[in-house]
Amino acid sequence: MEEKTRAAVTWPRLRVADWSSTRDTLHMWTQIIGKVRLAHAPLINHWWQVPLYVSPRGLTTSAIPSGSRVFDIEFDFLDHQLRIRASDGPTREVALKAMPVADFYAQTMDALAGLGITTHIQSHPNEVEPAIPFAEDTRHASYDGEAARLFWRQLIQVDRVFHLFRSYFAGKVSPVHFFWGSFDLACTRFSGRTAPVYRGQAPNVATWVMAESYSRELSSCGFWPDGSAEGTFYSYAYPEPNGFAEYPVGPDGAFYSEQYKEFMLPYETVRTSDDPDRRLLEFLQTTYTAAAEPGHWDRGVLETDPTRWERERGATSGFPA
Repeated sequence: MEEKTRAAVTWPRLRVADWSSTRDTLHMWTQIIGKVRLAHAPLINHWWQVPLYVSPRGLTTSAIPSGSRVFDIEFDFLDHQLRIRASDGPTREVALKAMPVADFYAQTMDALAGLGITTHIQSHPNEVEPAIPFAEDTRHASYDGEAARLFWRQLIQVDRVFHLFRSYFAGKVSPVHFFWGSFDLACTRFSGRTAPVYRGQAPNVATWVMAESYSRELSSCGFWPDGSAEGTFYSYAYPEPNGFAEYPVGPDGAFYSEQYKEFMLPYETVRTSDDPDRRLLEFLQTTYTAAAEPGHWDRGVLETDPTRWERERGATSGFPA
């Protein structure tokens, strides 16, 4: 009982219906910040130069190049500030509070200009419909600070378990990162083989952008704050191998969605279990196996044991100097 109580505190409850307006506004705000990073960072395969990352205070861009210096931008969900820091010392802040996207956009661009960071971004969002230009968006104007903080605390737990799952793979694997286009935290493993040209569509996204994302055979997992009462874990394969949808996966509550062509697991199923970490890892591992086995991945080469260094150093030798 004590373990279950501790898990309930660690894995917070946040109903999608209770914060959807804030979520949609925050989605647009993260798109603006993500596009700032996109404008300054060189292309990395699969667009790995553009996501955000879970930080000890919220979501961060990490360091972004700007001429001979760097800067970063962080959503601080403890103090409810957007912080922009430049490597030569100066900082700027934009308060996170209820305001239209148009105001947030103007204040953020002004803050960057005040730091001498000239930035031009695509003026409308991606992967949503309708794609209201940021400077004209007065529809999205909600900000519930406690809901934003709870979402970040959800992301902390998911990020932590995703990193553990990631550590068991020695092949090409993405960072655990937050994609502002789809507004989800994701991690992707790759078989090492090229994939057929991707023909799927996403609202207000060019086909060549999608093709870059799916240029290699992959198994991808993520967490999305929608799809179930408290959000949804998902896992899919591209290309989807024969037998993927029928492969047995766990834990109880996981299922294959014909609509999304993904395995899905409600967040609340994990949150309310006696061991959320183990339940989520079971979902991640079994759905990856559902891609790797029928897809004939070279698992002996691609997989590894992250505890191997502990065996090498010995149980009592302590940490290496």
